[in-house]
Amino acid sequence: METRPVRTGPVEIRPVRYDHPDAVTLDTLVQQEYVLRYGDGDMTPLDPEMFVPPRGTFLVAYEGDRALATGGWRVQEDAAEGYAVGDAEIKRMFVLPQARGRGLARRILAALEADARAAGRSRMVLETGIKQPEALALYASAGYRAVEKFGLYRTYEDSRCLAKTLGDAAAG
Repeated sequence: METRPVRTGPVEIRPVRYDHPDAVTLDTLVQQEYVLRYGDGDMTPLDPEMFVPPRGTFLVAYEGDRALATGGWRVQEDAAEGYAVGDAEIKRMFVLPQARGRGLARRILAALEADARAAGRSRMVLETGIKQPEALALYASAGYRAVEKFGLYRTYEDSRCLAKTLGDAAAG
């Protein structure tokens, strides 16, 4: 039986703190998905302050008062871990299974890119894994390309690092 996405109203993407209850709930669910796909959750240490403007933002897509999807970016410039000056790193992109297929991840990704560009970031980077083919397809279709590995998972065989140059608002 095919599951169709449930639509009950317009979706609004709002900035929230990373420790907001809706963000925490969705983060718990994405961690469970990582465990199913990889056997463990994401070990990247994150702090709510990393997502406070102008050094980052965290977004939640809502339909009414129901949280459906998340994504955030944070400044990440640690050359020792393979980052470059001007990098903004995407973290915690996730869409509830019942809300998938509605373009929510693409909308959040575009909003994150616009926000990072407005904050003066020059490149958006992310790490994902080979067991997330839908994420790899989304990022490829949005112009992300494979780059030299960076970050906590740079030595992992199933890790993939991607990046996209953020042009100015007129070009983006």
